[in-house]
Amino acid sequence: MDKEISLVTGANGHLGNNLVRLLLENNQKVRGTVRNINKKEPFKGLDCEIVKADITDRASLKKAFQGVTNLYAVAANFSMWAKNPKEEIYDNNLQGTQNVFDMANECGVKNIVYVSSVASLDFTKLPANVNNGYNKDRRNWYYNSKNDSDKLALELAEKYNIRTILILPSAMIGREAHNLSYSNSLVNQILNGEIPVDTGVTINWIDVKDVALGAYYAMLKGENKERYILSNPKHTSIQESVKIASELYPELKLKTPKKVPKWLLYSVAGLMEFSSKISGKEPLLQRHYLDMFYGLNQDYDISKTVRELDFNPKPSKQALIDALKYLKNDWNGKKTA
Repeated sequence: MDKEISLVTGANGHLGNNLVRLLLENNQKVRGTVRNINKKEPFKGLDCEIVKADITDRASLKKAFQGVTNLYAVAANFSMWAKNPKEEIYDNNLQGTQNVFDMANECGVKNIVYVSSVASLDFTKLPANVNNGYNKDRRNWYYNSKNDSDKLALELAEKYNIRTILILPSAMIGREAHNLSYSNSLVNQILNGEIPVDTGVTINWIDVKDVALGAYYAMLKGENKERYILSNPKHTSIQESVKIASELYPELKLKTPKKVPKWLLYSVAGLMEFSSKISGKEPLLQRHYLDMFYGLNQDYDISKTVRELDFNPKPSKQALIDALKYLKNDWNGKKTA
């Protein structure tokens, strides 16, 4: 595989950039796509080819995919909120998936590792498992997009006869963040004491480097048209996460988030949503998110991934400790993605 081109879409993103680095460490010939070719900081010192492409632009993908054997389809819109979520999140992610597979087929790509999400899993039976089917809750446009893009990727893999493996990461945190991802932003909020209340929503932390390694192993030995969860088995509560941070950095004097009744959180979320319509900024809390995840333990059955991909992730607590250290000491507010 050392003479084959491995391409990573969204190569300047959190997972994408870590994956580029991992592939280079394994002597791969790497090409990455970015939307803004002028922002080169994420690739400083890396011996890889960077090209301009966008998953919503078929012509740019066709040009980028020339000569590619192995494709890591990482790029997507990861947003929980937008002014027009149907168009900005759902439609973009579905059309992007269609474009990626159409152009991969035209360009003769042999293998695709498609980055889906635990958002596409059915949480009515825990621990969540790929065999339980898809998420039936349709209240969030991002979750809808990952659910339906996951299905579409499998349909297109069948149609075009392209070996395709789907990976489903949970909340990725940790190093090589050239911009704060959604999950790293939450870790940063914990450090800054910006979590005053416990929203009752649990997190399943996973080190982004373990996800990158899982993606690489999926390409090497994943079964065609199979889905693999890349997470830790057990969740971590917001209170536990703040406690870990406070023990690591007692000088920050972080306060334990107070438990608040759901009805009160619901009322606050409604006010925040109303305010966001005026300001255009994402509300910190949304009612449908509380409906979906309040009190839900986000635990996952990763036995299939462990068995078939030799997946051995860093424990959730250690992943959080490492992310806290990185964001506090090394990140320094870089915003170059």
